[in-house]
Amino acid sequence: MKKFVSIMMAVMFMASVATVAMAADNPLVDKEKAFWKEFTSVIPKDKIVNVDALYAEWQKVLAGQSDAILLDVRTHPEFDAFHIEGTSHIHAGHMYTIPKAVPDPNAKIFVFCRTAHRAAYVAAFLYKYGYTNVYYVGPIKDGDKKVNEGGVVGWAQKGYPFVNAFAGQIVIQQYMQPTWTERNCGKYIREFSGQRGENCSKKTLQ
Repeated sequence: MKKFVSIMMAVMFMASVATVAMAADNPLVDKEKAFWKEFTSVIPKDKIVNVDALYAEWQKVLAGQSDAILLDVRTHPEFDAFHIEGTSHIHAGHMYTIPKAVPDPNAKIFVFCRTAHRAAYVAAFLYKYGYTNVYYVGPIKDGDKKVNEGGVVGWAQKGYPFVNAFAGQIVIQQYMQPTWTERNCGKYIREFSGQRGENCSKKTLQ
């Protein structure tokens, strides 16, 4: 029995190593990153801001001093779990609906996601559509070092507040990836997958 367990552990280890190696060697991942960099280059440099700029604009919006649209493009489960008070929400995959929702091409729009990847795509598409005043909320860097992730992760890192329908205003003490037990949550009784993320996957959206 011990020998069988040892063999199974070895097989599982080799499989995990192979999976990591395949991900690292996947040329499509590199091509997507290159495409992202090229595609998002249409965003004007002065329209790339950080969460501090988003926070300042957010305060103006709540005070009625700005009509900017603060657009969260995360998935529906992500948004329902927690979001920034007073923000709008359209799933990144539904970006094609934005022109119907916001017909003014000069509307001031701040786009953000979990960190930065999806938001940059959406902001670039909006410029392609013909919008002229779109801000992409990206990370804060000190040279080549990223000191703030951008998006709601960066917002949480700054200690800025969120809300949800059940808890009211909340502040995330430490934003981190789901624990091992939550990633491997098949042993728990959960009525629907939205309570434990997208199919308990180890993969996370950016």
